[in-house]
Amino acid sequence: MINDALQGRKVVVAGIFTAIIILYVLRLFTIQIIDSKYKNGADSNAFLKKTQFPPRGLIYDRNHVLMVYNKPSYDIALIMREIHDLDTMAFCKALSMDKTAFISRMEDIKDRHKNPGYSSYTPQLFMTQLNIEDIATIQQSMYKYPGFYIQNRTIREYAFTAAAHVLGSIGEVSQRKIDNDDYYKTGDYAGRDGLEYTYEESLRGEKGVEILLRDAKGRIKGKYENGKEDIAPKAGENLTLTLDSKLQILAEKLLKGKVGSVVAIEPSTGEILAMVSNPSFNPSLLSGRQRSKNYMQLVHDPTKPLMNRATQAQYSPGSAFKPLQALVLQQMGGINESTMFSCNGPESSPIKCTHHHGSPVSLLGAIEQSCNPYFWNSFRVTLEKDGYGEKNAFFRKNYTEWVDRIKSFGLGEKFTDSDIYEQSRGNIPTEKFYNKVYRAVTGWRAITIRSNSIGQGEVLVNPLQLANTMAAVANEGYYVTPHLNKCDSMLKKIHRVQVDKTFFPIVFEGMSRVFEFGTARASRIEGLEMCGKTGTADNSHGKPHSIFVGFAPRQNPKIAIAIVVENAGFGSEYAAPIFSLLVEQYIKGKVERKELEESVSNIVTNSNVQKR
Repeated sequence: MINDALQGRKVVVAGIFTAIIILYVLRLFTIQIIDSKYKNGADSNAFLKKTQFPPRGLIYDRNHVLMVYNKPSYDIALIMREIHDLDTMAFCKALSMDKTAFISRMEDIKDRHKNPGYSSYTPQLFMTQLNIEDIATIQQSMYKYPGFYIQNRTIREYAFTAAAHVLGSIGEVSQRKIDNDDYYKTGDYAGRDGLEYTYEESLRGEKGVEILLRDAKGRIKGKYENGKEDIAPKAGENLTLTLDSKLQILAEKLLKGKVGSVVAIEPSTGEILAMVSNPSFNPSLLSGRQRSKNYMQLVHDPTKPLMNRATQAQYSPGSAFKPLQALVLQQMGGINESTMFSCNGPESSPIKCTHHHGSPVSLLGAIEQSCNPYFWNSFRVTLEKDGYGEKNAFFRKNYTEWVDRIKSFGLGEKFTDSDIYEQSRGNIPTEKFYNKVYRAVTGWRAITIRSNSIGQGEVLVNPLQLANTMAAVANEGYYVTPHLNKCDSMLKKIHRVQVDKTFFPIVFEGMSRVFEFGTARASRIEGLEMCGKTGTADNSHGKPHSIFVGFAPRQNPKIAIAIVVENAGFGSEYAAPIFSLLVEQYIKGKVERKELEESVSNIVTNSNVQKR
């Protein structure tokens, strides 16, 4: 019995010692392998590891004109435990900094809620994105401030004041981004919007490290192992855009003093040649130390310059919708080239025409003269061609077919396979939508939704979608997803519209006549056959929006454009001349009608924008 008791005690004692040994081993493993605090502390005594930031990739236009490049910038970093005997007043004076701001910044660095990665052993950013003038005073006297050092960085610089919404901006990364991507540390910068955001991973490059050796007193004695252990930064990849910078700059000039947008696309490739939103801003405002201040000013600007109207604004397309209607309604068998309807001008009912013209009118004449009653009657007879049926079943079936064919032109949905940042969906109202609105499948008929026939009512599009519809028409039945990266292999992203090629010639002819005899005849270019359609879309907040869509030349189209000028009036008066000048610039390589260019650019439709 005694032996059994002793034996039991031996087991217990052995177990206790084993547990203690295991705890020690685990603790040593944690200290040496898992927890970097002690390793960082030991390393910081002997080394200073300085992050080497890579230059961000350059951005060029389609003709290899440099649009975005880098300029030198500097950060002031610190290692908290190495700061001693600091002459705070002298330090602040050298940086033109208030002592209160200095104290506040030091407290923020130590606050683990604001700075979760804080360690007194590792480098922390004190000030970022300083230019040479900012650090000129302190650069030669950094030795007086132990614990502080300067590290090099670059910030974005812009060759033009154009394309701010397309290019995007760089901003400090959030804690969420740091948690989700090991590349980033507190104080790093990354693309926040536009192409800078979309292509962040390729533009940012790879960081490097410079390892400097310290002596026993912490003074820098030179490179460790003569730099053999340093890791050189790798520059970001350059990006070539589809934009034509000359066309972009001209489009921005022509929209001066106006609220609106321009989108131009090369039909055969889907490459965006110009994308303009006005009001806009100088992209350099969101670069450097003043970014936060400038950003807040832009946020609170009532003209909403940060909003990219080319991709985010939604409008009723008005008569710019009629070429699509002409194609789809032919495909559905409701009308053909010979179909005629009468028009009584402004006395027409239930939808009025904007002016008097010949009556009855054919499809060709209806496109040329933008006849509202023709397209209403065409819409009606197409949806009602099989009658209504029980519970409107036949009518609803035809309406759903109409929706599907219209949406095949890229309307009512985002371009999810594109590299374009932030898009609105637009709206092509479905049967389900109307069943819900009218609370019954029999609660709506053709007459109920008649405004859709002329691009009003619940139909909404953004300018990018409108330009894409013109690319699809120009290609006689397909479009390539609109995109901004010239080097991206997008030609495989072909979308076929649900309209046969045989129905396009009559639409081409009608859109050509818009310039020859119709609403845009004042904007024609001698010797160049163009196809277009004016639009004047009703607006509940003021004057109608002036809209124009089209492509040129008629044979082998090179450019398709959509233009919206908000609260301006007739499409023929404001948007059509802009279209004409942009086509001239792109097709001929320059604008010869300088007087028209200056006249259009000096037109002010919104005085608040003119004051900017």
